Amino acid sequence: MTEITHPNIKDGWFTETQALWPGQAMTLKVKKVVHHEKSKYQDVLIFESTDYGMVMALDGVIQTTERDEFAYQEMIAHLPLNCHPCPKNVLVIGGGDGGVLREVVKHECVESVTLCDIDEAVIRLSKQYLPHLACGFEHPKVDVFVGDGFQFLKDKVNSFDVIITDSSDPVGPAESLYQEEYFKLMYNALREGGVISTQGECMWLHIGLIKDVIKNCKRIYPVVNYAYTCIPTYPSGQIGHILCSKNPETNFAKPLRKWSEDFEKNNLKYYNAAIHEASMIYPQFLKNALADC
Repeated sequence: MTEITHPNIKDGWFTETQALWPGQAMTLKVKKVVHHEKSKYQDVLIFESTDYGMVMALDGVIQTTERDEFAYQEMIAHLPLNCHPCPKNVLVIGGGDGGVLREVVKHECVESVTLCDIDEAVIRLSKQYLPHLACGFEHPKVDVFVGDGFQFLKDKVNSFDVIITDSSDPVGPAESLYQEEYFKLMYNALREGGVISTQGECMWLHIGLIKDVIKNCKRIYPVVNYAYTCIPTYPSGQIGHILCSKNPETNFAKPLRKWSEDFEKNNLKYYNAAIHEASMIYPQFLKNALADC
């Protein structure tokens, strides 16, 4: 069998470099490359690493690893869901690996989850190589559409209680998911009191982008907040979430609904009620930067 090669892998190491995080790189030692293809939209690489398990990279950027994915999946899902009094209908834009679905269906009040991802290759390959994430697709409450999330939302009005945008960075196929028009589409698609959560980039690298998104959102939503989580294989070991609500009484820092300690212990690896609140306590440099938003 011919060995699979990839331009980001040299001398047994995968290296991620990107213009969005200049002057730094992330490297993982490769045990075996298991799949590489160019989909209609992006370069898809899956490899087994020596210390982080299976890894999926899109256009040379790490999207998920078996070892630390839960830190991102749990937070992007449970922060908004636990700040809604009773989320019944949930939409996930992106999230083709299935991890957000896996977390959403942990909420018994959820009656249906719709996922829309533009790239069928991500869904197909996640089911094949990332079953710990793709198990989310197997739940009977889940419906899947392959297509552009921006276009999918255009005819949706008053349809969802919570919308979660699990997108890659604002380049390539995910670029439209950071524009003000997209946040307006989500607003229209939300029911009264609806909540959104979207990938919000890194406080160490993208304060300008974070501020721009927050300012755009505040022109649309009465409540907007930034939360963050720690995850070692994302740039600078941290990623954020932009949270917005149509309900002016929403306080994202205080979850409306909480699980028991037993549930948290047995069903979660990162999220709990205390870390929910802590995720919106800012270091001083971020607090200063966001003061004029």
